[in-house]
Amino acid sequence: QSALLEAMSEGMISIEKRRLPLPEPFLVIATQNPVEHVGTFPLPESQLDRFLMKLTIGYPNSIDEKKLLRAGGAQEALEHLEPVLDAQEVEDLQQHVGTIHVNESLVDYLMHIVHITRNHPEVALGVSTRGALTYFKACQALAMVSGRDFVIPEDIKRLAGPVLSHRILMKDRRGLRGESTPEQRYIARILTEIPVPR
Repeated sequence: QSALLEAMSEGMISIEKRRLPLPEPFLVIATQNPVEHVGTFPLPESQLDRFLMKLTIGYPNSIDEKKLLRAGGAQEALEHLEPVLDAQEVEDLQQHVGTIHVNESLVDYLMHIVHITRNHPEVALGVSTRGALTYFKACQALAMVSGRDFVIPEDIKRLAGPVLSHRILMKDRRGLRGESTPEQRYIARILTEIPVPR
């Protein structure tokens, strides 16, 4: 895990006392088994905080699952994948994200959401400053891919769960398997309680 943390936080890897830079862009996509944890170790909060989002994919619908069965799995589809962007285009888009305008009232709204997670009696660990910065950039990115050069309140609301829920830790972790996590339910609840700027 320390090697993964080094790669994610520093963009470097260490091999036999040599430090090597990772190529840009560098990204990590990880899976998490929601049921069995045998042979795995939970990631520490500092490592979870370095992931942009936590997304739940769930099962495919019956039509897509039937197509998958008929095709014999995903391997054949993977063999025919074509790139839609090269590395330089990805870097250019990453640079462009920073130019997306965020109105001051929306910065305040985003920060209100973040600060509530830090000062709530139900929360053991709130969103870090790194998490707030990531949330801000993710909202800019969503605006950009939506064809806008400005963030709207819906961007902030839409990304709150995916970007923040794995960055907080609730004091009471009870919840039935298969349901949303206590953190996801908490984020959904505070979004209904905080007034949206007009």
